[in-house]
Amino acid sequence: MMKKSLLALAISSACCVPALVTAQDHEPQDGVKVGKMSMMRKLGNLGGNLDQQAATQYMQTMKDAEQKRALAPDNHPQVIRLRAIAKKLIPFALPWNDRAAEWKWEVNLLGSTQINAYCMPGGKIAFYTGILDTLKLTDDEVAIVMGHEIAHALREHGAERAGKSLATNILVKGAALFAEYKGYNGQAVAGAGGVVANLSMLKFSRDDETEADIVGLDIAARAGYDPRAGVALWQKMGIVNKKAPPKWLSTHPAGTDRINEIRKHFPEVMPLYAKAKDVDLSTLPPYRSNVKGVPEVK
Repeated sequence: MMKKSLLALAISSACCVPALVTAQDHEPQDGVKVGKMSMMRKLGNLGGNLDQQAATQYMQTMKDAEQKRALAPDNHPQVIRLRAIAKKLIPFALPWNDRAAEWKWEVNLLGSTQINAYCMPGGKIAFYTGILDTLKLTDDEVAIVMGHEIAHALREHGAERAGKSLATNILVKGAALFAEYKGYNGQAVAGAGGVVANLSMLKFSRDDETEADIVGLDIAARAGYDPRAGVALWQKMGIVNKKAPPKWLSTHPAGTDRINEIRKHFPEVMPLYAKAKDVDLSTLPPYRSNVKGVPEVK
């Protein structure tokens, strides 16, 4: 009975964080709707420290890559391609975050077999050659990846996670102290609370990934890139990433879940894409990728 009480106390403490999500922000009148950003991002980026740290880290990463001759030069065809796609996306990213208009956007390419890309706070974008070469990304698929990563920065997910982690740690420690005050084992409460907190943070991360998928689709569609490329992208990912961790222990939703979520938002984003291409929605042909075995997306 005492163990159940301790676990209940830890769970109630660790799960209080989501209730603090009340901050106001902007999103376009049409297109996708994802709701308000979390107040936790303000806690995680007090004084703008996270933005400064991100800029410093990005600069150091690029410097290290240059020393190792892994930083692609400005005249590299893939760098030119990535920057051209970013140039189209960025104007449609700005309405999602007032601060984005002041960011010093950068796009660079790193020579690595990693299937990865990211956008740090402040608009610092990096792609790895591994994601371009292994997945043989089309321009539409690059735009989906880039839009997703930009969305993480726009929605300030890094600061949000930092704030939630800080708040959760405070709550768990507070629960442990309260348990000791009541004569219980504070370490047991802290341990149970820590487990619950870690699982909660995984859930937060999966939610962030889903939100970035949706916002990224919206941005890409407005810029004239086919949102249906998101389905082909995750089908390609499924081919090269067959040994994924169990969904509930992963910071990323399962590929099938992401595909279903993307399809669910086609009614919101496909009209944006048709408008950007200046064509009637009903006349759009299916999306065809460039890899055998990836079916066309209607």
